[in-house]
Amino acid sequence: MSQMNLDQHGRHRNVTVAFRVSPEEAKLINAQVAMSGMTKQDYITSRLLNREVKVVPSSRLQKALCEHMDAAYRELRRIRDGTGISPELEATLVILAKTFAALGVEPETADVDKEDAAVKAMARR
Repeated sequence: MSQMNLDQHGRHRNVTVAFRVSPEEAKLINAQVAMSGMTKQDYITSRLLNREVKVVPSSRLQKALCEHMDAAYRELRRIRDGTGISPELEATLVILAKTFAALGVEPETADVDKEDAAVKAMARR
C-alpha cells in the first residue's frame, strides 16, 4: 500500500481538485510553476489559498529561467518595435521580472535602452 501524502503541516492530502484550462492558460501556469521552483501542486495550492509563493533557487529553476528568458528574448527581438506582444508573452515577462527581482538580481542595461538613450542624446543637440 502506498504511503499517504502529507503536507508541510502533517495533514493528509487525499482530496483531488481538478479543473480545465485553455492550452494558453496551461502554458502560462506551467511557466509560472517552472519559474517558482515549486511543484505544480504546491504552487497552485499556494496561489489559490493566497499564500506567498517563495522562489526556491535550484539548478532546475536556473535552467527554467534561462529557457523562458531565451524564448522571451527571441520573441522580443522578432517584434522589436513593441507591437504585437501577445498577452502570454507579456505575462511571461512579468513573471520573469518578478522572479529575478525576488532573487535580488540587478538588471543590466539592455542594448535597446542604450540605443534609446543615444537617440535622445542626439535629439537634444
